This record gives sequence, C-alpha cells and structure tokens, in this order.
Amino acid sequence: MFVARNIPTDHKDLIHDISYDFYGRRMATCSSDQSVKVWDQSEDGQWRCSASWKTHSGSVWRVTWAHPEFGQVLATCSFDRTTAIWEEQVTNQKGSGANADVLHWVKRASLVDSRTSVNDVKFAPKHLGLLLATCSTDGQLRVYEAPDVMNLSQWNLNHVLSCKPGTSCLSWNPSCVHPPMIVVGTDEQSQAASTRLQIFEYSEESRKWAKLQSIVGIVYEPVHDVAFAPNLGRTYHVLAVASKDVDIIHLVPSGKDPQTGHTKLDIRNPAHFEHSGAQVWRVEWNVTGTILASSGDDGCVRLWKANYLENWKCISELKSDGSSAPPPSTATTHPSHVTPGAFGTSAKDKSLHWHMMKEIGDL
Repeated sequence: MFVARNIPTDHKDLIHDISYDFYGRRMATCSSDQSVKVWDQSEDGQWRCSASWKTHSGSVWRVTWAHPEFGQVLATCSFDRTTAIWEEQVTNQKGSGANADVLHWVKRASLVDSRTSVNDVKFAPKHLGLLLATCSTDGQLRVYEAPDVMNLSQWNLNHVLSCKPGTSCLSWNPSCVHPPMIVVGTDEQSQAASTRLQIFEYSEESRKWAKLQSIVGIVYEPVHDVAFAPNLGRTYHVLAVASKDVDIIHLVPSGKDPQTGHTKLDIRNPAHFEHSGAQVWRVEWNVTGTILASSGDDGCVRLWKANYLENWKCISELKSDGSSAPPPSTATTHPSHVTPGAFGTSAKDKSLHWHMMKEIGDL
C-alpha cells in the first residue's frame, strides 16, 4: 500500500535531488536556492527539518550520503563548478540546567578541479573504501579518495577519465564480487547515440580505470539518470536508464580480454517502456534490485517489476497528489537485442512529495 504526504520544504526554488541515507530514516534535499536541507523521520512517521544551510554559490544539482560506516557525511555538487564534502558534528551545550545536543554540518572539503558545472556525485560502495566519483559538463569523470577516513579535509584526485561530450549522471556498480565499474550517461542534445552511455572498469593489476565500451543502439535520447541494481547472486549486472523512456540493460560478463585483462561484456536490452510520453528524470531500485521506481514530467511515480520469464510490467502508479492509478493491464516490456523502501519526487511548487512503499502481496 502507499502512504503519501506533502512536505512543505521552504526551499525558495526548484528541488533538484532527494537522497535517503542507508537506513531510510534521514533524507537530504537540494535546490536551485543554493541550499541543502536534512530531514529526520520521527517515531510517529513525521519528517522534520533538522538542518538547513547554504552550500554553494549556484544551483545544487545533486546530494548523496556516504555509508554510515564513515559517519554522517554528505557530498553535494553544483553549477558553481565545485563539489563539497559535509560532515555532521554533534556538540553538547548546557543550558537551563539540562544538557542539549546541537547538530550542525561542517564543510570538510571543496573539490574545485572541474572547469564547468559538476552534474552528478556519488560515493562508491563501502567495500571499496571512501571513494567519490563526479562527472561534469567538461566531459570528465573524476574519482577521488579520502586517504584517511578520520580526516575528511583531505581528498586525493586519483583518476581523471575523458567521457566527452559533457556528462550528466553516473552510477557505481554495487557488486562486491566483480571489478569496480562505473556507468556514465550524457544529456547532450547533439551527441550520437553510440556514446549516450559509457562503461568504465578498474583493474587491480594496472591500478587504473579504463573504458570498456559504449552502449550502442539502445538509448538515443539524452540520459538524465542511471542506476545499477543491487546484485544479489546474479551472474550479470542490471542497469536502469532514464531518458525519454525507461530502458533495462543487462551487462553480461563473457570472460576477460586477453590483451587488456578487462572484462568483456555482452549488452542486452530486455525491456523498454514509455512513461506516458513524459521525460523520465529519476530511476531507483529497491534494496533487492527486483523493483524499479521511476519518476517523470507527468508527476507520477511508477513501479516496474519482471517475472521469472523476464517480462516487465508496471505494477503500480502513484500520482503526485498521492492518489493511485490502476497499472496497465498489459505488459509494457519490449524485449530486444538478444532483472527503495522509499522514493521522493521534486515538484515545481517547491514542495516535497513523499511516498512510502510497503511490500505486500506480489510486491
């Protein structure tokens, strides 16, 4: 079932991104008003703003949480060409005869290597350590590392990879049994379809990232978001792509290249479905990687799921006003080419629509 609430965020401009922490009890929002707000869920299910501060001198495009193993850490990226690292500090103040904990966020580092807008930022899966990847309009994918997780003011720029033209989004492969992998998407209007999506892999032997290949002939429109599905026992990787429509892509390892030592991938596109003619802006998987949520210009969140035959269909649709629409009665998958607990959507009224999805029945 669905429980929908409208949260007045008091952002003064459009909300561009919403990010939940590892446990789903905290979320962060960022906006063109140059600010970030952190929200905590109380025991009664209500969300309250626990922190709000100006983070950049331009629109803030993305906000993301690090794994709690590294503390309460946020990263933001902005049109002002910078990426910022924030850490929550707890200070104890004595007042009125009682002790009171005061929470505030401190900027630990500002990464200023980009010459253009930084469009996406993501922390790596925790088994890789405290790594951070950014992509920017200058067509560069940058990978940073904190050499000392206890000192977040120091970040080393370990790798710079050319992804020209400009990049719009990225996603880390969460698998801990495969080599580290990043997929980067571009939203350049004039770019050929052959480079809409590019795959990079890290080699332990050479200690370098290398471009494996571009995904050709599947996505022809500007890419707004990409998301790897959690890998729970699969022998292949599942990637969701948000553009004009939604695409599900399988990356199937087929051995090692004898010359480079990198993984060879077979690319398959088992599903392609429309979002009622609307542009799709965000895609997100649930914790098991079996249900995909997507949101678009039509103000709807849709849930997609595949059966054991890999036939995908929309299993639920939730409108931005909180009402539900019946899912399509027919499967919306389009096989071709040889599978979160919570999801937020930003709105033009500068408020936050919050949807909690509880797994019942066939979910």
